[in-house]
Amino acid sequence: MRRSIALIIAGSMLLSSCSTGAITPSATVTTLSPDSERLFRISWEAIPEHDAARVRLRGNLDNLYGETAARVQLLAQALDTSGNVVDQKIEWVPGTVSSFGRVYYEIPNLRQASQYRVTVWAFDRGRGPSS
Repeated sequence: MRRSIALIIAGSMLLSSCSTGAITPSATVTTLSPDSERLFRISWEAIPEHDAARVRLRGNLDNLYGETAARVQLLAQALDTSGNVVDQKIEWVPGTVSSFGRVYYEIPNLRQASQYRVTVWAFDRGRGPSS
């Protein structure tokens, strides 16, 4: 009996030590989908917001893969001259991106910075309107 209790406790401790919290974006963690760089092409331009202290990134997301992408989230990061993240935001892309298709997006209210980076944070494959 004691041995089975000890095994249960040891197993619980092992499982809890293996679990991780939610993954958050950073300067080095820019996607939950490592293959997204070859599946998508992202273009953007920074447009000043009305307050001139913030910018809106707007551009296109091209699906280079022959399968619909749904629930696409983009990570926008504002970087200082050293490449440190000074602001970041995750935004949903509206609708789905059809296979070999393109969708327009906007990511508002990022801090002014010397450079910006936009990556696909996450997406679902093959879940278009007819799926």
